[in-house]
Amino acid sequence: MNNLYLLLRRPFFYRVFTWLLVHAPFLIPVKRLRETKALLAFAHPQPEYAFHVIIVPRKQVASFADLDPADPFLPDLVTSVQSLVAENQLTAYRLIVNGGEYQDIPHLHFHLISGASHVYRPISDI
Repeated sequence: MNNLYLLLRRPFFYRVFTWLLVHAPFLIPVKRLRETKALLAFAHPQPEYAFHVIIVPRKQVASFADLDPADPFLPDLVTSVQSLVAENQLTAYRLIVNGGEYQDIPHLHFHLISGASHVYRPISDI
């Protein structure tokens, strides 16, 4: 997965990825949990938490700051998160969006997480 992140930082591969999201999401090799005309939600290929889902808009949106408040992605996001929380009986969860230098790839995406982290982080990093 780290190699995928590195590839997505390159303009050519990122254009291929966004084209696939819009025109042929079935070719993206992930475990789909929700799919609408506006979004794709899938299990994180290398989860850092016991429950870790990635939710991306199917159209190109660079960051949360660039998202149009009227975009149909937003109601789909709310509905998908609510149904995933209920379906998986998550009693505690977080919906995270990163921006700026915290964003790994230049495409808006959300992390729905729950449970303990599988990644050890020393206290000095917190």
